[in-house]
Amino acid sequence: MSQLRQITLVLGGARSGKSAFAERLVEQASPTRLYVATGQAWDDEMRERIASHQSRRGEGWETVEAPLDLSQALSVHARPDRPILVDCLTLWVTNLMLGERDIAQAFDGLSATLPGLKGAVVFVSNEVGLGIVPDNAMARAFRDHAGRLHQSIAGLADEVHFVAAGLPLKMKG
Repeated sequence: MSQLRQITLVLGGARSGKSAFAERLVEQASPTRLYVATGQAWDDEMRERIASHQSRRGEGWETVEAPLDLSQALSVHARPDRPILVDCLTLWVTNLMLGERDIAQAFDGLSATLPGLKGAVVFVSNEVGLGIVPDNAMARAFRDHAGRLHQSIAGLADEVHFVAAGLPLKMKG
């Protein structure tokens, strides 16, 4: 078993291999692990994505759904003997925006929760700030929120990885 750092952030583009890489990190650390899902199955395509992730993970994973109250889910479920994988932060941002939640308050709550967690957590998130400037205000707000969240989590993280074409690049730690 390999040792996971307290907070790990795994960034990458869509279909970059970031979730599979993060799953391997957690699987190598413990035979028991928790998957905190932020995604919601609003349509058939999303249901297929969720099923694909579940199938790839296989045995040894417990799942908790936390589309909005991520800080609370982490506080309740963190324990030293079971690492947590949160997949993904950008879906959480989407849920917060669509739910008209106070995004700054949610981000601050998550940042305040992380140092006190009783176990390791690995966050997965889409890096969305590498492309063109979006053509509408909501998409620009989403990109900006995600960028601020990534900076905050990366600042707190012990390790940060960027995954492209299935290849991880260690950026911190």
